[in-house]
Amino acid sequence: MRSSTHRAARFARAWLIAPSRFVEEEITLSRGGMRVPATLAHPIGRARPLPAWVVLHGITRPGRTHGQLVRFTRALVSTGAVAIVPDVPEWRDLSLASDLALPTIEAAIAGLAETSWARDAPVGVIGFSFGAPHAICATASPSLRDVVSGCVSFGGYCSLRRTVRFLMTGAHEWRGRRYALEADAYGRWIVAANYLTAVPGHAGAGDVAEALRKLAEWAGDTGLPSLDPRLGSRRAELRAGVAEERRALFDLFAPAGGRLPPGARASEIAEALAAAAAEVHPGVEPAGSLAGVDRPVHVLHGRYDALIPFSEGLRLHGALPRPARPRATVTRLFGHSGETSRSALARMTWDLPQLFAALRRVLSLV
Repeated sequence: MRSSTHRAARFARAWLIAPSRFVEEEITLSRGGMRVPATLAHPIGRARPLPAWVVLHGITRPGRTHGQLVRFTRALVSTGAVAIVPDVPEWRDLSLASDLALPTIEAAIAGLAETSWARDAPVGVIGFSFGAPHAICATASPSLRDVVSGCVSFGGYCSLRRTVRFLMTGAHEWRGRRYALEADAYGRWIVAANYLTAVPGHAGAGDVAEALRKLAEWAGDTGLPSLDPRLGSRRAELRAGVAEERRALFDLFAPAGGRLPPGARASEIAEALAAAAAEVHPGVEPAGSLAGVDRPVHVLHGRYDALIPFSEGLRLHGALPRPARPRATVTRLFGHSGETSRSALARMTWDLPQLFAALRRVLSLV
């Protein structure tokens, strides 16, 4: 068996230089009676069966075909593993339905069992963004406890309330130190699209919620960052379709230029949205479901993540019980919003040994 150091080196090489010796198959899974597509990726020229991973995407329009996720999965396969990436259609439709993580992982593991690629041993689970904390919570389920060897969180959150507050204000804190960052507006569009009409006093704001959903869909479909000036015309078009008396509410989430809304009102609506989310989707706050996790968990987070701040990754790590043997790595080498430039990477070379060590620990889970 290859050492974790060797596998980490292969992963890093494949991340930098696109691998070619792999196969991606389109398969279909049964999730609670619903047929959902998935990608099964495995290396060429390797004897089977292999260590296996289930990779869960987040709230993203491309779903399993998201460019960075595809790149990550191919690098994972280059380590000598098989990976299955199921689609969560509801998450592609930008619905924050947290209860879909467990049945999706169950379906993926059942799908692996139907192939000859995965060895008969526990599999690893990797969750990205919104999918990350719910993937971790799912491992505590009796149906997964004996078949999952460990879980990895990339860019996950611990508290939706704090995350929404960050999305609306750009402010977060860790151990008494305050941080400020221009938050990615895409996140607040999605939260408002899901929960604005459940906020007291805004039941009639369906036109605002739908306009914000369409704006997030358009950004996701085109791949444009939320602050890209090219979104301006689409924003203006959608705003024109909102009732005049509610355009100020629309502007609170999608102001001209995409910048953060002003202070007090933004904090107020953030608290209201978080409360509404807990009513509509109680499981969207993962903290209460972490106590039963007893598989090893590795939490990785981008230092300058503008969608979910790094403090949420550290809190997720801190909320995990001792049996999970949690480890956390915060790095400047990746984040939600775009790829780190080559010049920035050159200035951050001192982060590489830390990230490489984290990859070794992650890849040793299966």
